[in-house]
Parts: sequence; C-alpha cells; structure tokens
Amino acid sequence: MGERICWCSKLLAFLIFWRTIALFPRKSSAIDTIKAGEFIIGSTQILVSSQENFVLGIFNPQGSRFQYLGIWYKNNPQTIVWVANRDNPLVNSSAKLTVNVEGTIILLNETGGVLWSSPSPGSMKLPTAQLLNTGNLVVTESGSENYLWQSFDYPSDTLLTGMKLGWDSKSGLNRKLTSWKSANDPSPGGFTYSIETDGLPQFVIREGPLILFRGGPWYGNRFSGSGALRDTAIYSPKFDYNASAALFSYDAADNLFVRLTLNAAGYVQQFYWVDDGKYWNPLYIMPGDRCDVYGLCGDFSVCTFSLTAECDCMVGFEPKSPNDWERFRWSDGCVRKDNRTCRNGEGFKRISSVKLPDSSGYLVNVNTSIDDCEAACLNNCSCLAYGIMELPTGGYGCVTWFHKLVDVKFVLENGQDLYIRVAASELDTTKKKLLVAIFVSVASFLGLLAFVICFILGRRRRVRDNMISPDNSEGHIQSQENEVEMPIFDFTTIEIATNGFSFSNKIGEGGFGPVYKGKLSCGQEIAVKRLAEGSGQGQSEFKNEVLLISQLQHRNLVKLLGFCIHQEETLLVYEYMQNKSLDYFLFDNQRRSLLNWQKRLDIIIGIARGLLYLHRDSRLRIIHRDLKVSNILLDNEMTPKISDFGMARMFGEGQTVTQTKRVVGTYGYMSPEYALDGCFSLKSDVFSFGVILLEIVSGKKNRGFFHTDHQLNLLGHAWKLWDEQNALELMDTSLEDEFQPSEALRCIQVGLLCVQQNPDERPTMWSVLSMLEGENVLLYHPKQPGFYMERMFSKHDKLSAETSTSNEVTVTSLRGR
Repeated sequence: MGERICWCSKLLAFLIFWRTIALFPRKSSAIDTIKAGEFIIGSTQILVSSQENFVLGIFNPQGSRFQYLGIWYKNNPQTIVWVANRDNPLVNSSAKLTVNVEGTIILLNETGGVLWSSPSPGSMKLPTAQLLNTGNLVVTESGSENYLWQSFDYPSDTLLTGMKLGWDSKSGLNRKLTSWKSANDPSPGGFTYSIETDGLPQFVIREGPLILFRGGPWYGNRFSGSGALRDTAIYSPKFDYNASAALFSYDAADNLFVRLTLNAAGYVQQFYWVDDGKYWNPLYIMPGDRCDVYGLCGDFSVCTFSLTAECDCMVGFEPKSPNDWERFRWSDGCVRKDNRTCRNGEGFKRISSVKLPDSSGYLVNVNTSIDDCEAACLNNCSCLAYGIMELPTGGYGCVTWFHKLVDVKFVLENGQDLYIRVAASELDTTKKKLLVAIFVSVASFLGLLAFVICFILGRRRRVRDNMISPDNSEGHIQSQENEVEMPIFDFTTIEIATNGFSFSNKIGEGGFGPVYKGKLSCGQEIAVKRLAEGSGQGQSEFKNEVLLISQLQHRNLVKLLGFCIHQEETLLVYEYMQNKSLDYFLFDNQRRSLLNWQKRLDIIIGIARGLLYLHRDSRLRIIHRDLKVSNILLDNEMTPKISDFGMARMFGEGQTVTQTKRVVGTYGYMSPEYALDGCFSLKSDVFSFGVILLEIVSGKKNRGFFHTDHQLNLLGHAWKLWDEQNALELMDTSLEDEFQPSEALRCIQVGLLCVQQNPDERPTMWSVLSMLEGENVLLYHPKQPGFYMERMFSKHDKLSAETSTSNEVTVTSLRGR
C-alpha cells in the first residue's frame, strides 16, 4: 500500500511539473525557422536567429494601441530594425505567421484575414522562412541556398550590415529608407533616403517630393565633398556603380552591431552598439550643418559654414534681391551681371574646394570621350559650368551643367574644382592681357637685375639689416629689404611644365590650393603649388613660406626651388617627391604594408632630425605649427621631408613662448595649450611630433580613432595600454613580428612623452632624438597625455558626433582677448 501511494505521489509531481512548463510561452525555446504549413502564434511565439542576435515577433510601440510584426535586436528590444505590416497594424496580438507552399510569408489576424504577405516567389519545393544572424528574414527552397525572397530587399527605416541601398537591374528594385511617422508610430512617415541615379549618383533626403538634403555626386572614385571610402575600426563602406547597379552597403567590424537609420525628424544617423555601456554611440548625422540644407542660398551661389552659414554669389553673378540678401534671406539666389555669354569672348573662372552642384539628370551631362572639356562647354551656349572627373579606369571624364547651379558648398577638404562660365567683362581683355604680360615681363627682368645687384652689394657689405627678424606680436616674418635668395620662375615656363595646369597633372590639394606635377625643359621634375581662389591661406602665408624656407637647408626639409607672381597667379615651385606624402601610405590598407618596421623607424628619426634643425640648428628658430603626416613628403628613397611652412613662425633668441589671436593648425595634431589658449612654443611642435610617431607605429589616425571598449582618442588609447603594460597591442598588425619589442616600446614611450598634457614636461627635440637613437638613454615614465578624456556622445538621435571617417581639418580660429 505504501509503495502504491509513493508511486502515485511521483506521478502527480511529474504531471504538475509538465503542467507548469506548459504555462510558459514558446519564447523560452525559440526557433529560427518556419516550414511550409507551420504556424507561430503572435502572442506567445517568436523566431530568434541561431546566434541570438535578432528576434522576429509582434511588438507594441510605447503609447500605441496597435501592434506590428517586426525584427529587433535581442539584447535591445527597443531598437526595431524592420517592420512588415507598416500600413496595416494589428489591433490585438491574436495573429498567426505562416508560410504557404508557394513560399509566401503570410500574417493572419484572428479571423484569418491577411494583414500582410511577402511577394510570392512562385511554386517551389518545400519552402522555408528563416531569420538569419544578420537580421535578414529569408525564404529558401529545400536543398538550395539561394534567397527567393528577403526582407533586406524591402527596408523600413534602417540599413543593417549587408543590406544594400540603391538600384540594380537584376532585381529591378530601388531600395530606399522610409522614416517612421513618429517615434512611436512605425507607419510610413514623410521622409525618404535614397540614391538618385538620374544623372550622377547622389544621396538625397526628401520630404515628400521636396529635397531637404543632397550629398555630393559620385565623382568617379568618391562622393564630391567627401573623402575616399575607406575601412575604419567600426565599419567598411562600399559603393558599387556601373551600368547595371548603383548600390551602397557597408560591413561592420567583427562582433560589432552597426546600423544606419532615417529617423522621424528626417535625419540620417549611423550608430554602433557599445556593449559595456549598453547604448548606441552615434558616428555621424546628415544634414550636418545649415549649409547642408538643400538650396539654402538659391541658384548660382556658394554656401560657407563657419559658426553660421553664409551665402555668396558665384563669380560673375549678383544677388537677385539685394534687400533680401542683406537680411540673410538668400533663397532667391543670384543672377548674371552680364548676360553676354554666347560667343562674345566669354570664358571660365575657377572656384576650388567645393561640393559640386546638384547633378540630377536634366542638370548635368557626363561624357567620357571628350579630351577638351573647356572647349566642349564653350561651344554649347547652354553650358553653365564644367568639371573634370577622374574615372576609376584611370582616364578622365567631362561633366557639364545646364539650366542652373544649385546647392554648392565650400568644404575644407576633398572638394573639387568647378569652372563657371562668365562674360568677357569678367575677364581681362586680350589687349589688356598683352599689355600686362609685356609690363610684367619687363618689370620682372628689371626687378631680377636689381635683385642680383642688391644681393651682391648686400653680401659684400654684410648688412645686418637684411636678416629676417620676428614680429613678436603675431610672429609674422618680415624682411627689411624684402630680399629673397630664391629664383623667380616665368609663368609661361611653369604653365608649359604643368601642361597648362592640366587636371591629369594634378597630384593633390592642400590649404594653399591645388598641387601639380611638372617637368621643366631641362628634364627636372617639379611640384607646383597654386594659390586657389577662396583658399584659407593667402599672400601672407605665401610670403611667409618663401622668406622662411629660402633660409633653410636640410635633407629632411622639402626644397623650395623658386616662386612666381603673375597677375592674379601665385605659385610656389618645389622639388618633386615621387612617393607623395606619408599619409598616402600610412592610412591605406594596401599601401601600409609597404612601410616595414625599419622604414617607419627611419621616417620617425628623419622627421625628428628635420624638426631639431628647425628648433635649434638653423640660423633661424622656427616653429612649424602645422606638423602632420600629410605634410611629411617622401622622396624616391622614402626619405621624409617636412613641408608646408605657410603657418610657421620664428622665435628670437631667448624667446620661449608666445600667444596669438589667430589659431591655425589641424585638429588631432594641435597641442592643448595652443588649441585652447593660442599659446605656442617649441613644445607645440613636440606634441605634434608625438602624435605623428604614435600614428606611424599604430597605422591609425588620432582624429577619428574609435575603439569598442572606450571613447578615448589614439593618444588616450596608447597611454591606457602603456599604463596597463600592454603597449605592444598598439602596434600596427600589418607589421606582425618584424619589429624588436624593445625598439617598439621605446618609440611608443617617446611618443607618449611628447604628447604629455604639461608642455614643460615634454622633452626637447634634441632629447627626443637622443632617446630614439641611443639605446642606453634612460627614459622616464610618461604622464597623462593632452586631451585625455572620454569623448561623450549623447544617446539621443538629435545629437551628433564626429564621423569616424573624418579626415584632417585645418582650422583658423580668431580669438578675442
């Protein structure tokens, strides 16, 4: 009897256990697949991807009485990335999801009515719907890996890793993002984000039919106004453009969630998930500033953004409504001053460093077979402007604009040249040109003759007045006799050498303007810097560079061969560097491997020697003020040469520090005391050198550096690793085991000593060189670097942060006293 009671008790306990288990919904034992004929119940069941990255199920937005079938992150259910029934919500969760024999996914309400269904891919054998680890809901046929339908082809407001934005002929789809109506309403909102391919491809945000934002057009190998697409520590963007497709996509770094979203306010933002902080960190936002507002300045104008947006008419144009223009109402734009622009002696004026105009189909024409783009535009009276586009194949194309020029913006870097058609009255007449040319030629000859005579007499008398002296108030370089021991080049000689400043000869662009490769009649190769209209630098920087560099001679400084001033043209002529600049190699994933450890060490020491010469060994004491990797040129033997002395300043004997109202330099390389207070000294250059050293050993940029574990810049990351005794983790992975650990650690330690917060604690360049070259020199422990702080980003959509692909930005800031 007792045994029977015991057996009954065990049976009862067993039944109670399974009854209890049955009370839990199937969410506790989720699956990732539905086969044809199977159902999942909306109120209790979900699909979960195999690695538990994403979930498919029914969700209820906060404050809404409606429910939707959607996909979200399993570790962050509040972030919805895809919605199926945006136009037809559920009023309760009594819904079923199934797949029929034709492979159609169907969402049914409680009465069996169809709320949403995917397009039917046609009859197939044993269709299956599966939620993948990428967040893609796909339909496949038994035994096949081909997707017969996928949610990635029908995005909502979010672009995930592996999704594509744009058009391709194979699928016939034009994928775009459509915003939610509000933060709690997934139904289609008024904003769309797409790639418009009628003309040159360009990203566009629209509110209904109206354009709110337009990115620069795809200009052969990059989007105008933006840097080349490159891999970052967070993601790797890609753009495929050919006759059959125009598709943008991106890949995320391993184990990192990245998403791009068009929010309900009409802003596009990209985020990545910070796992330890449990929040989405913003990378960038579009529109970014007021000049990004489409057509803010109207037609035939250019927008410039500093602290606020400012509009200016293009050359040859004037405000259509002057009174409105004075009141900062620019929407009417500008009109021509002189309409005689058809076979009346008209020509072109160049504006540089701009995001190119709207390049929609009816506004633009692209031709890849025209050799003379200027002549082609000139022969068509309707042509308003032209540009020369570098093609991925290595050739050049001609782009011409018609009807209007709208949405043009000055950009600090990665801008293009635009050649505007103007009337003859905006140009010098032929006769005037001839007279000026004759006058300049005669004046140049007489000036050169006088210069030679004065130079010889000056050398004989050894007059001290000819020495360059500093102006301590602003550090300007002055010469009492304005004498320069430097050849003066004839403009025609340079024009011939550069093939008429041909686009094919253009090798770069800087703050001064474009740089061209040339070849003199004697066979010598040269590099020519041409002062651009609208350049942030001007005649004072030009004079400064000529006066300074003419006094300097060192194997690690670039050699200035001469200069030319001709009418409105200002040119500097340098020795040509075959291997371009250090950043050309260092920040490119393929070319970086060409910089082995010994080459990097030689480059570091070469830069240090050049800087020591400027600080101590030359007859002038020079502070460069804009030292960065793009200003380190490399000759055919990869010998580093410091260049670009337009911002340099000279210190007198005994002078150690000065202050300026005009802060110039590049974010990421400026020392804290200079960037914040305008104080600069020899130690400011030491700080910049330390940044360069750490960038060379790591292969990463200080500005734009991102790490998944913290929000420090490269300097902070390096110091953190050093403090944790893991400094070798900073080394560029492409170096593998090439380097001696002791050498690498010494370099990292020297770099950290150079970037210390307190300028008094930074070593001099003599000490730096001694530490780099002497193995027995004792190095002290570095202290916290400048700008060592976590960069804080808001978790809210309306705030933005610096883009991870941000390039160097050279700044000029005027400071009040």
